[in-house]
Amino acid sequence: MEVRPGYKQTEVGVIPEDWEVKSLGEIGEALNGLTYKPVEVRDHGTLVLRSSNIQNDVLEFEDNVFVDADIPERIMVRPDDVLICVRNGSRDLIGKSALLDERTRGMTFGAFMAVYRSPIGRLASYLFQSAILKRQINEHLGATINQITNKSLNSFRVPVSPSVLEQRTIATALSDMDMLLAGLDRLITKKRAIKQATMQQLLTGQIRLPGFNGEWEVKRLGELGVFIKGSGIRKDEAQSGTLPCVRYGELYTHHHDVIHSFSSYISPIVAQSATRIKAGDILFAGSGETKEEIGKCAAFIGTEETYAGGDIVILRLMKANPIFMGYYCNTPAIVSQKASLGQGDAVVHISAKALASIEVCIPEGAEQTAIATILSDMDTEITALEARRTKTRALKQAMMQELLTGRTRLV
Repeated sequence: MEVRPGYKQTEVGVIPEDWEVKSLGEIGEALNGLTYKPVEVRDHGTLVLRSSNIQNDVLEFEDNVFVDADIPERIMVRPDDVLICVRNGSRDLIGKSALLDERTRGMTFGAFMAVYRSPIGRLASYLFQSAILKRQINEHLGATINQITNKSLNSFRVPVSPSVLEQRTIATALSDMDMLLAGLDRLITKKRAIKQATMQQLLTGQIRLPGFNGEWEVKRLGELGVFIKGSGIRKDEAQSGTLPCVRYGELYTHHHDVIHSFSSYISPIVAQSATRIKAGDILFAGSGETKEEIGKCAAFIGTEETYAGGDIVILRLMKANPIFMGYYCNTPAIVSQKASLGQGDAVVHISAKALASIEVCIPEGAEQTAIATILSDMDTEITALEARRTKTRALKQAMMQELLTGRTRLV
């Protein structure tokens, strides 16, 4: 393959002629984390950063451990350190990283983590997110090794511009993308909170929409339609077909309130013995891990030929708006009833008979439709923001590929 003028072929790919390939050990150092004893764990003290504090390449502080222990100053973290997971029971988590900032002053990091400390600071954090280092980490792990030692970490090779100005310019451009992503995350979180508050107000009648003042009626789910059972679809049968299907576990992970897309597909042969669902059906998870989550549901409003797997209980509605009911049947008042009706411990089940007995308090049809429209519009807005975030993440990845290899130069 011909290399364009001004560039050269290296072990990490094609880079500008004036750039260098260096080991991480040449431009910084990897530090081992703190080994602490269970008796040193406290409710307050020095926060120990662990794998759970890294989510999607950024810091999170929702699952924290504090210790009261003698900690060497050397492993007290500093802004612009890069925190890396180097040992974990899940191989997929090894190598995930995050840049540390001013919030982490006075903190340390655990023994299954490493900190990479370097004058190139922020730029190093993007190198750890790049295909350049991820490829070397995967090659190092191989089939049996389940950790990255500091020796290995320091040996990994990366392309580096000799110009400090160029290093900083690259880091700033990528940091701007991170700021855009963080802004989108905050906006999505805000919109979700507004939606939750709106659901609580509208689905309980705390706030009535203009033009509606009729009494809400108390009914049982069994009065609103008929219940039928889904048919067993094995996991291996739902991976290579052409007809969409919903498996009960996906009601916990993929489908929320209303079904918009599918992650499983079956063949026409499997469909012959499966249960077809219709537009307007409400799908309940008939099995779950806890009583608190049992019976999570979603409304199917599509027109495509679609099937339900086993352990799904289907409510075929006759007298209610399906979108309204999809939201309503996941509200706290209904969740608590489903929990009280769940049977079992290790695996919890709920039957069609139990679901049919659940008491609901709902408005007349026009108000149901008005409420459903408002909540659907909110979901549409959130989905659009999530799609924008996905595209922005992809753009950042493309920028890293261009900038960290010098393919595109900013100075």
